[in-house]
Amino acid sequence: MADITVIKVLENQLMKFKVVVSEEKSQTEHLVTLNRADYQRTTDGDVKPELLIEKAFEFLLENEPKEEILAQFDYTMIDRYFPHFHREIQKRLEQI
Repeated sequence: MADITVIKVLENQLMKFKVVVSEEKSQTEHLVTLNRADYQRTTDGDVKPELLIEKAFEFLLENEPKEEILAQFDYTMIDRYFPHFHREIQKRLEQI
């Protein structure tokens, strides 16, 4: 299983996160943005933004290799590639 490290690098209306995904002897780095309004709409503020991003990456890694995850993207783009993402992330957040 991959090790996912999420580091918040900027926090204002648009939060930015550096995400490092490590598996065995290789790793990838990603820069993810998350608008505060999207964060609130998704979580109601019940979980830390870093945890939301971590859960999103767990989902992504179940659906594609880490090397295929975009190096830079906005959180809302995940739905474009995986239409069931929003429903799935809600289930994962309910289990926390």
